[in-house]
Amino acid sequence: MGTVEVHILGQKYLIKGDAPPEHIQQLAEYVDAKLREVYQTSAHITPLKASILASLNIADELYRLKSEYNAIAHNLKNIEDKADSIIKLFE
Repeated sequence: MGTVEVHILGQKYLIKGDAPPEHIQQLAEYVDAKLREVYQTSAHITPLKASILASLNIADELYRLKSEYNAIAHNLKNIEDKADSIIKLFE
């Protein structure tokens, strides 16, 4: 387990984790960008509220991607089932 120094909104944080340092750095940059987006739309927001809004934005992205992934997985299953049916016709 290593420690990675990251910067979010100009603040330094030491993050411990098993993930590669580059991955942790990318995550921190993503969170920093999301927080900066919130501050661009609401400049006088408190840090706590900005963190909550950024977290909700990230959670929304996650849920949308999960939904898209599940739809693709469902479509793939349908395609596999149809392909199996077609193969059985030729057996």
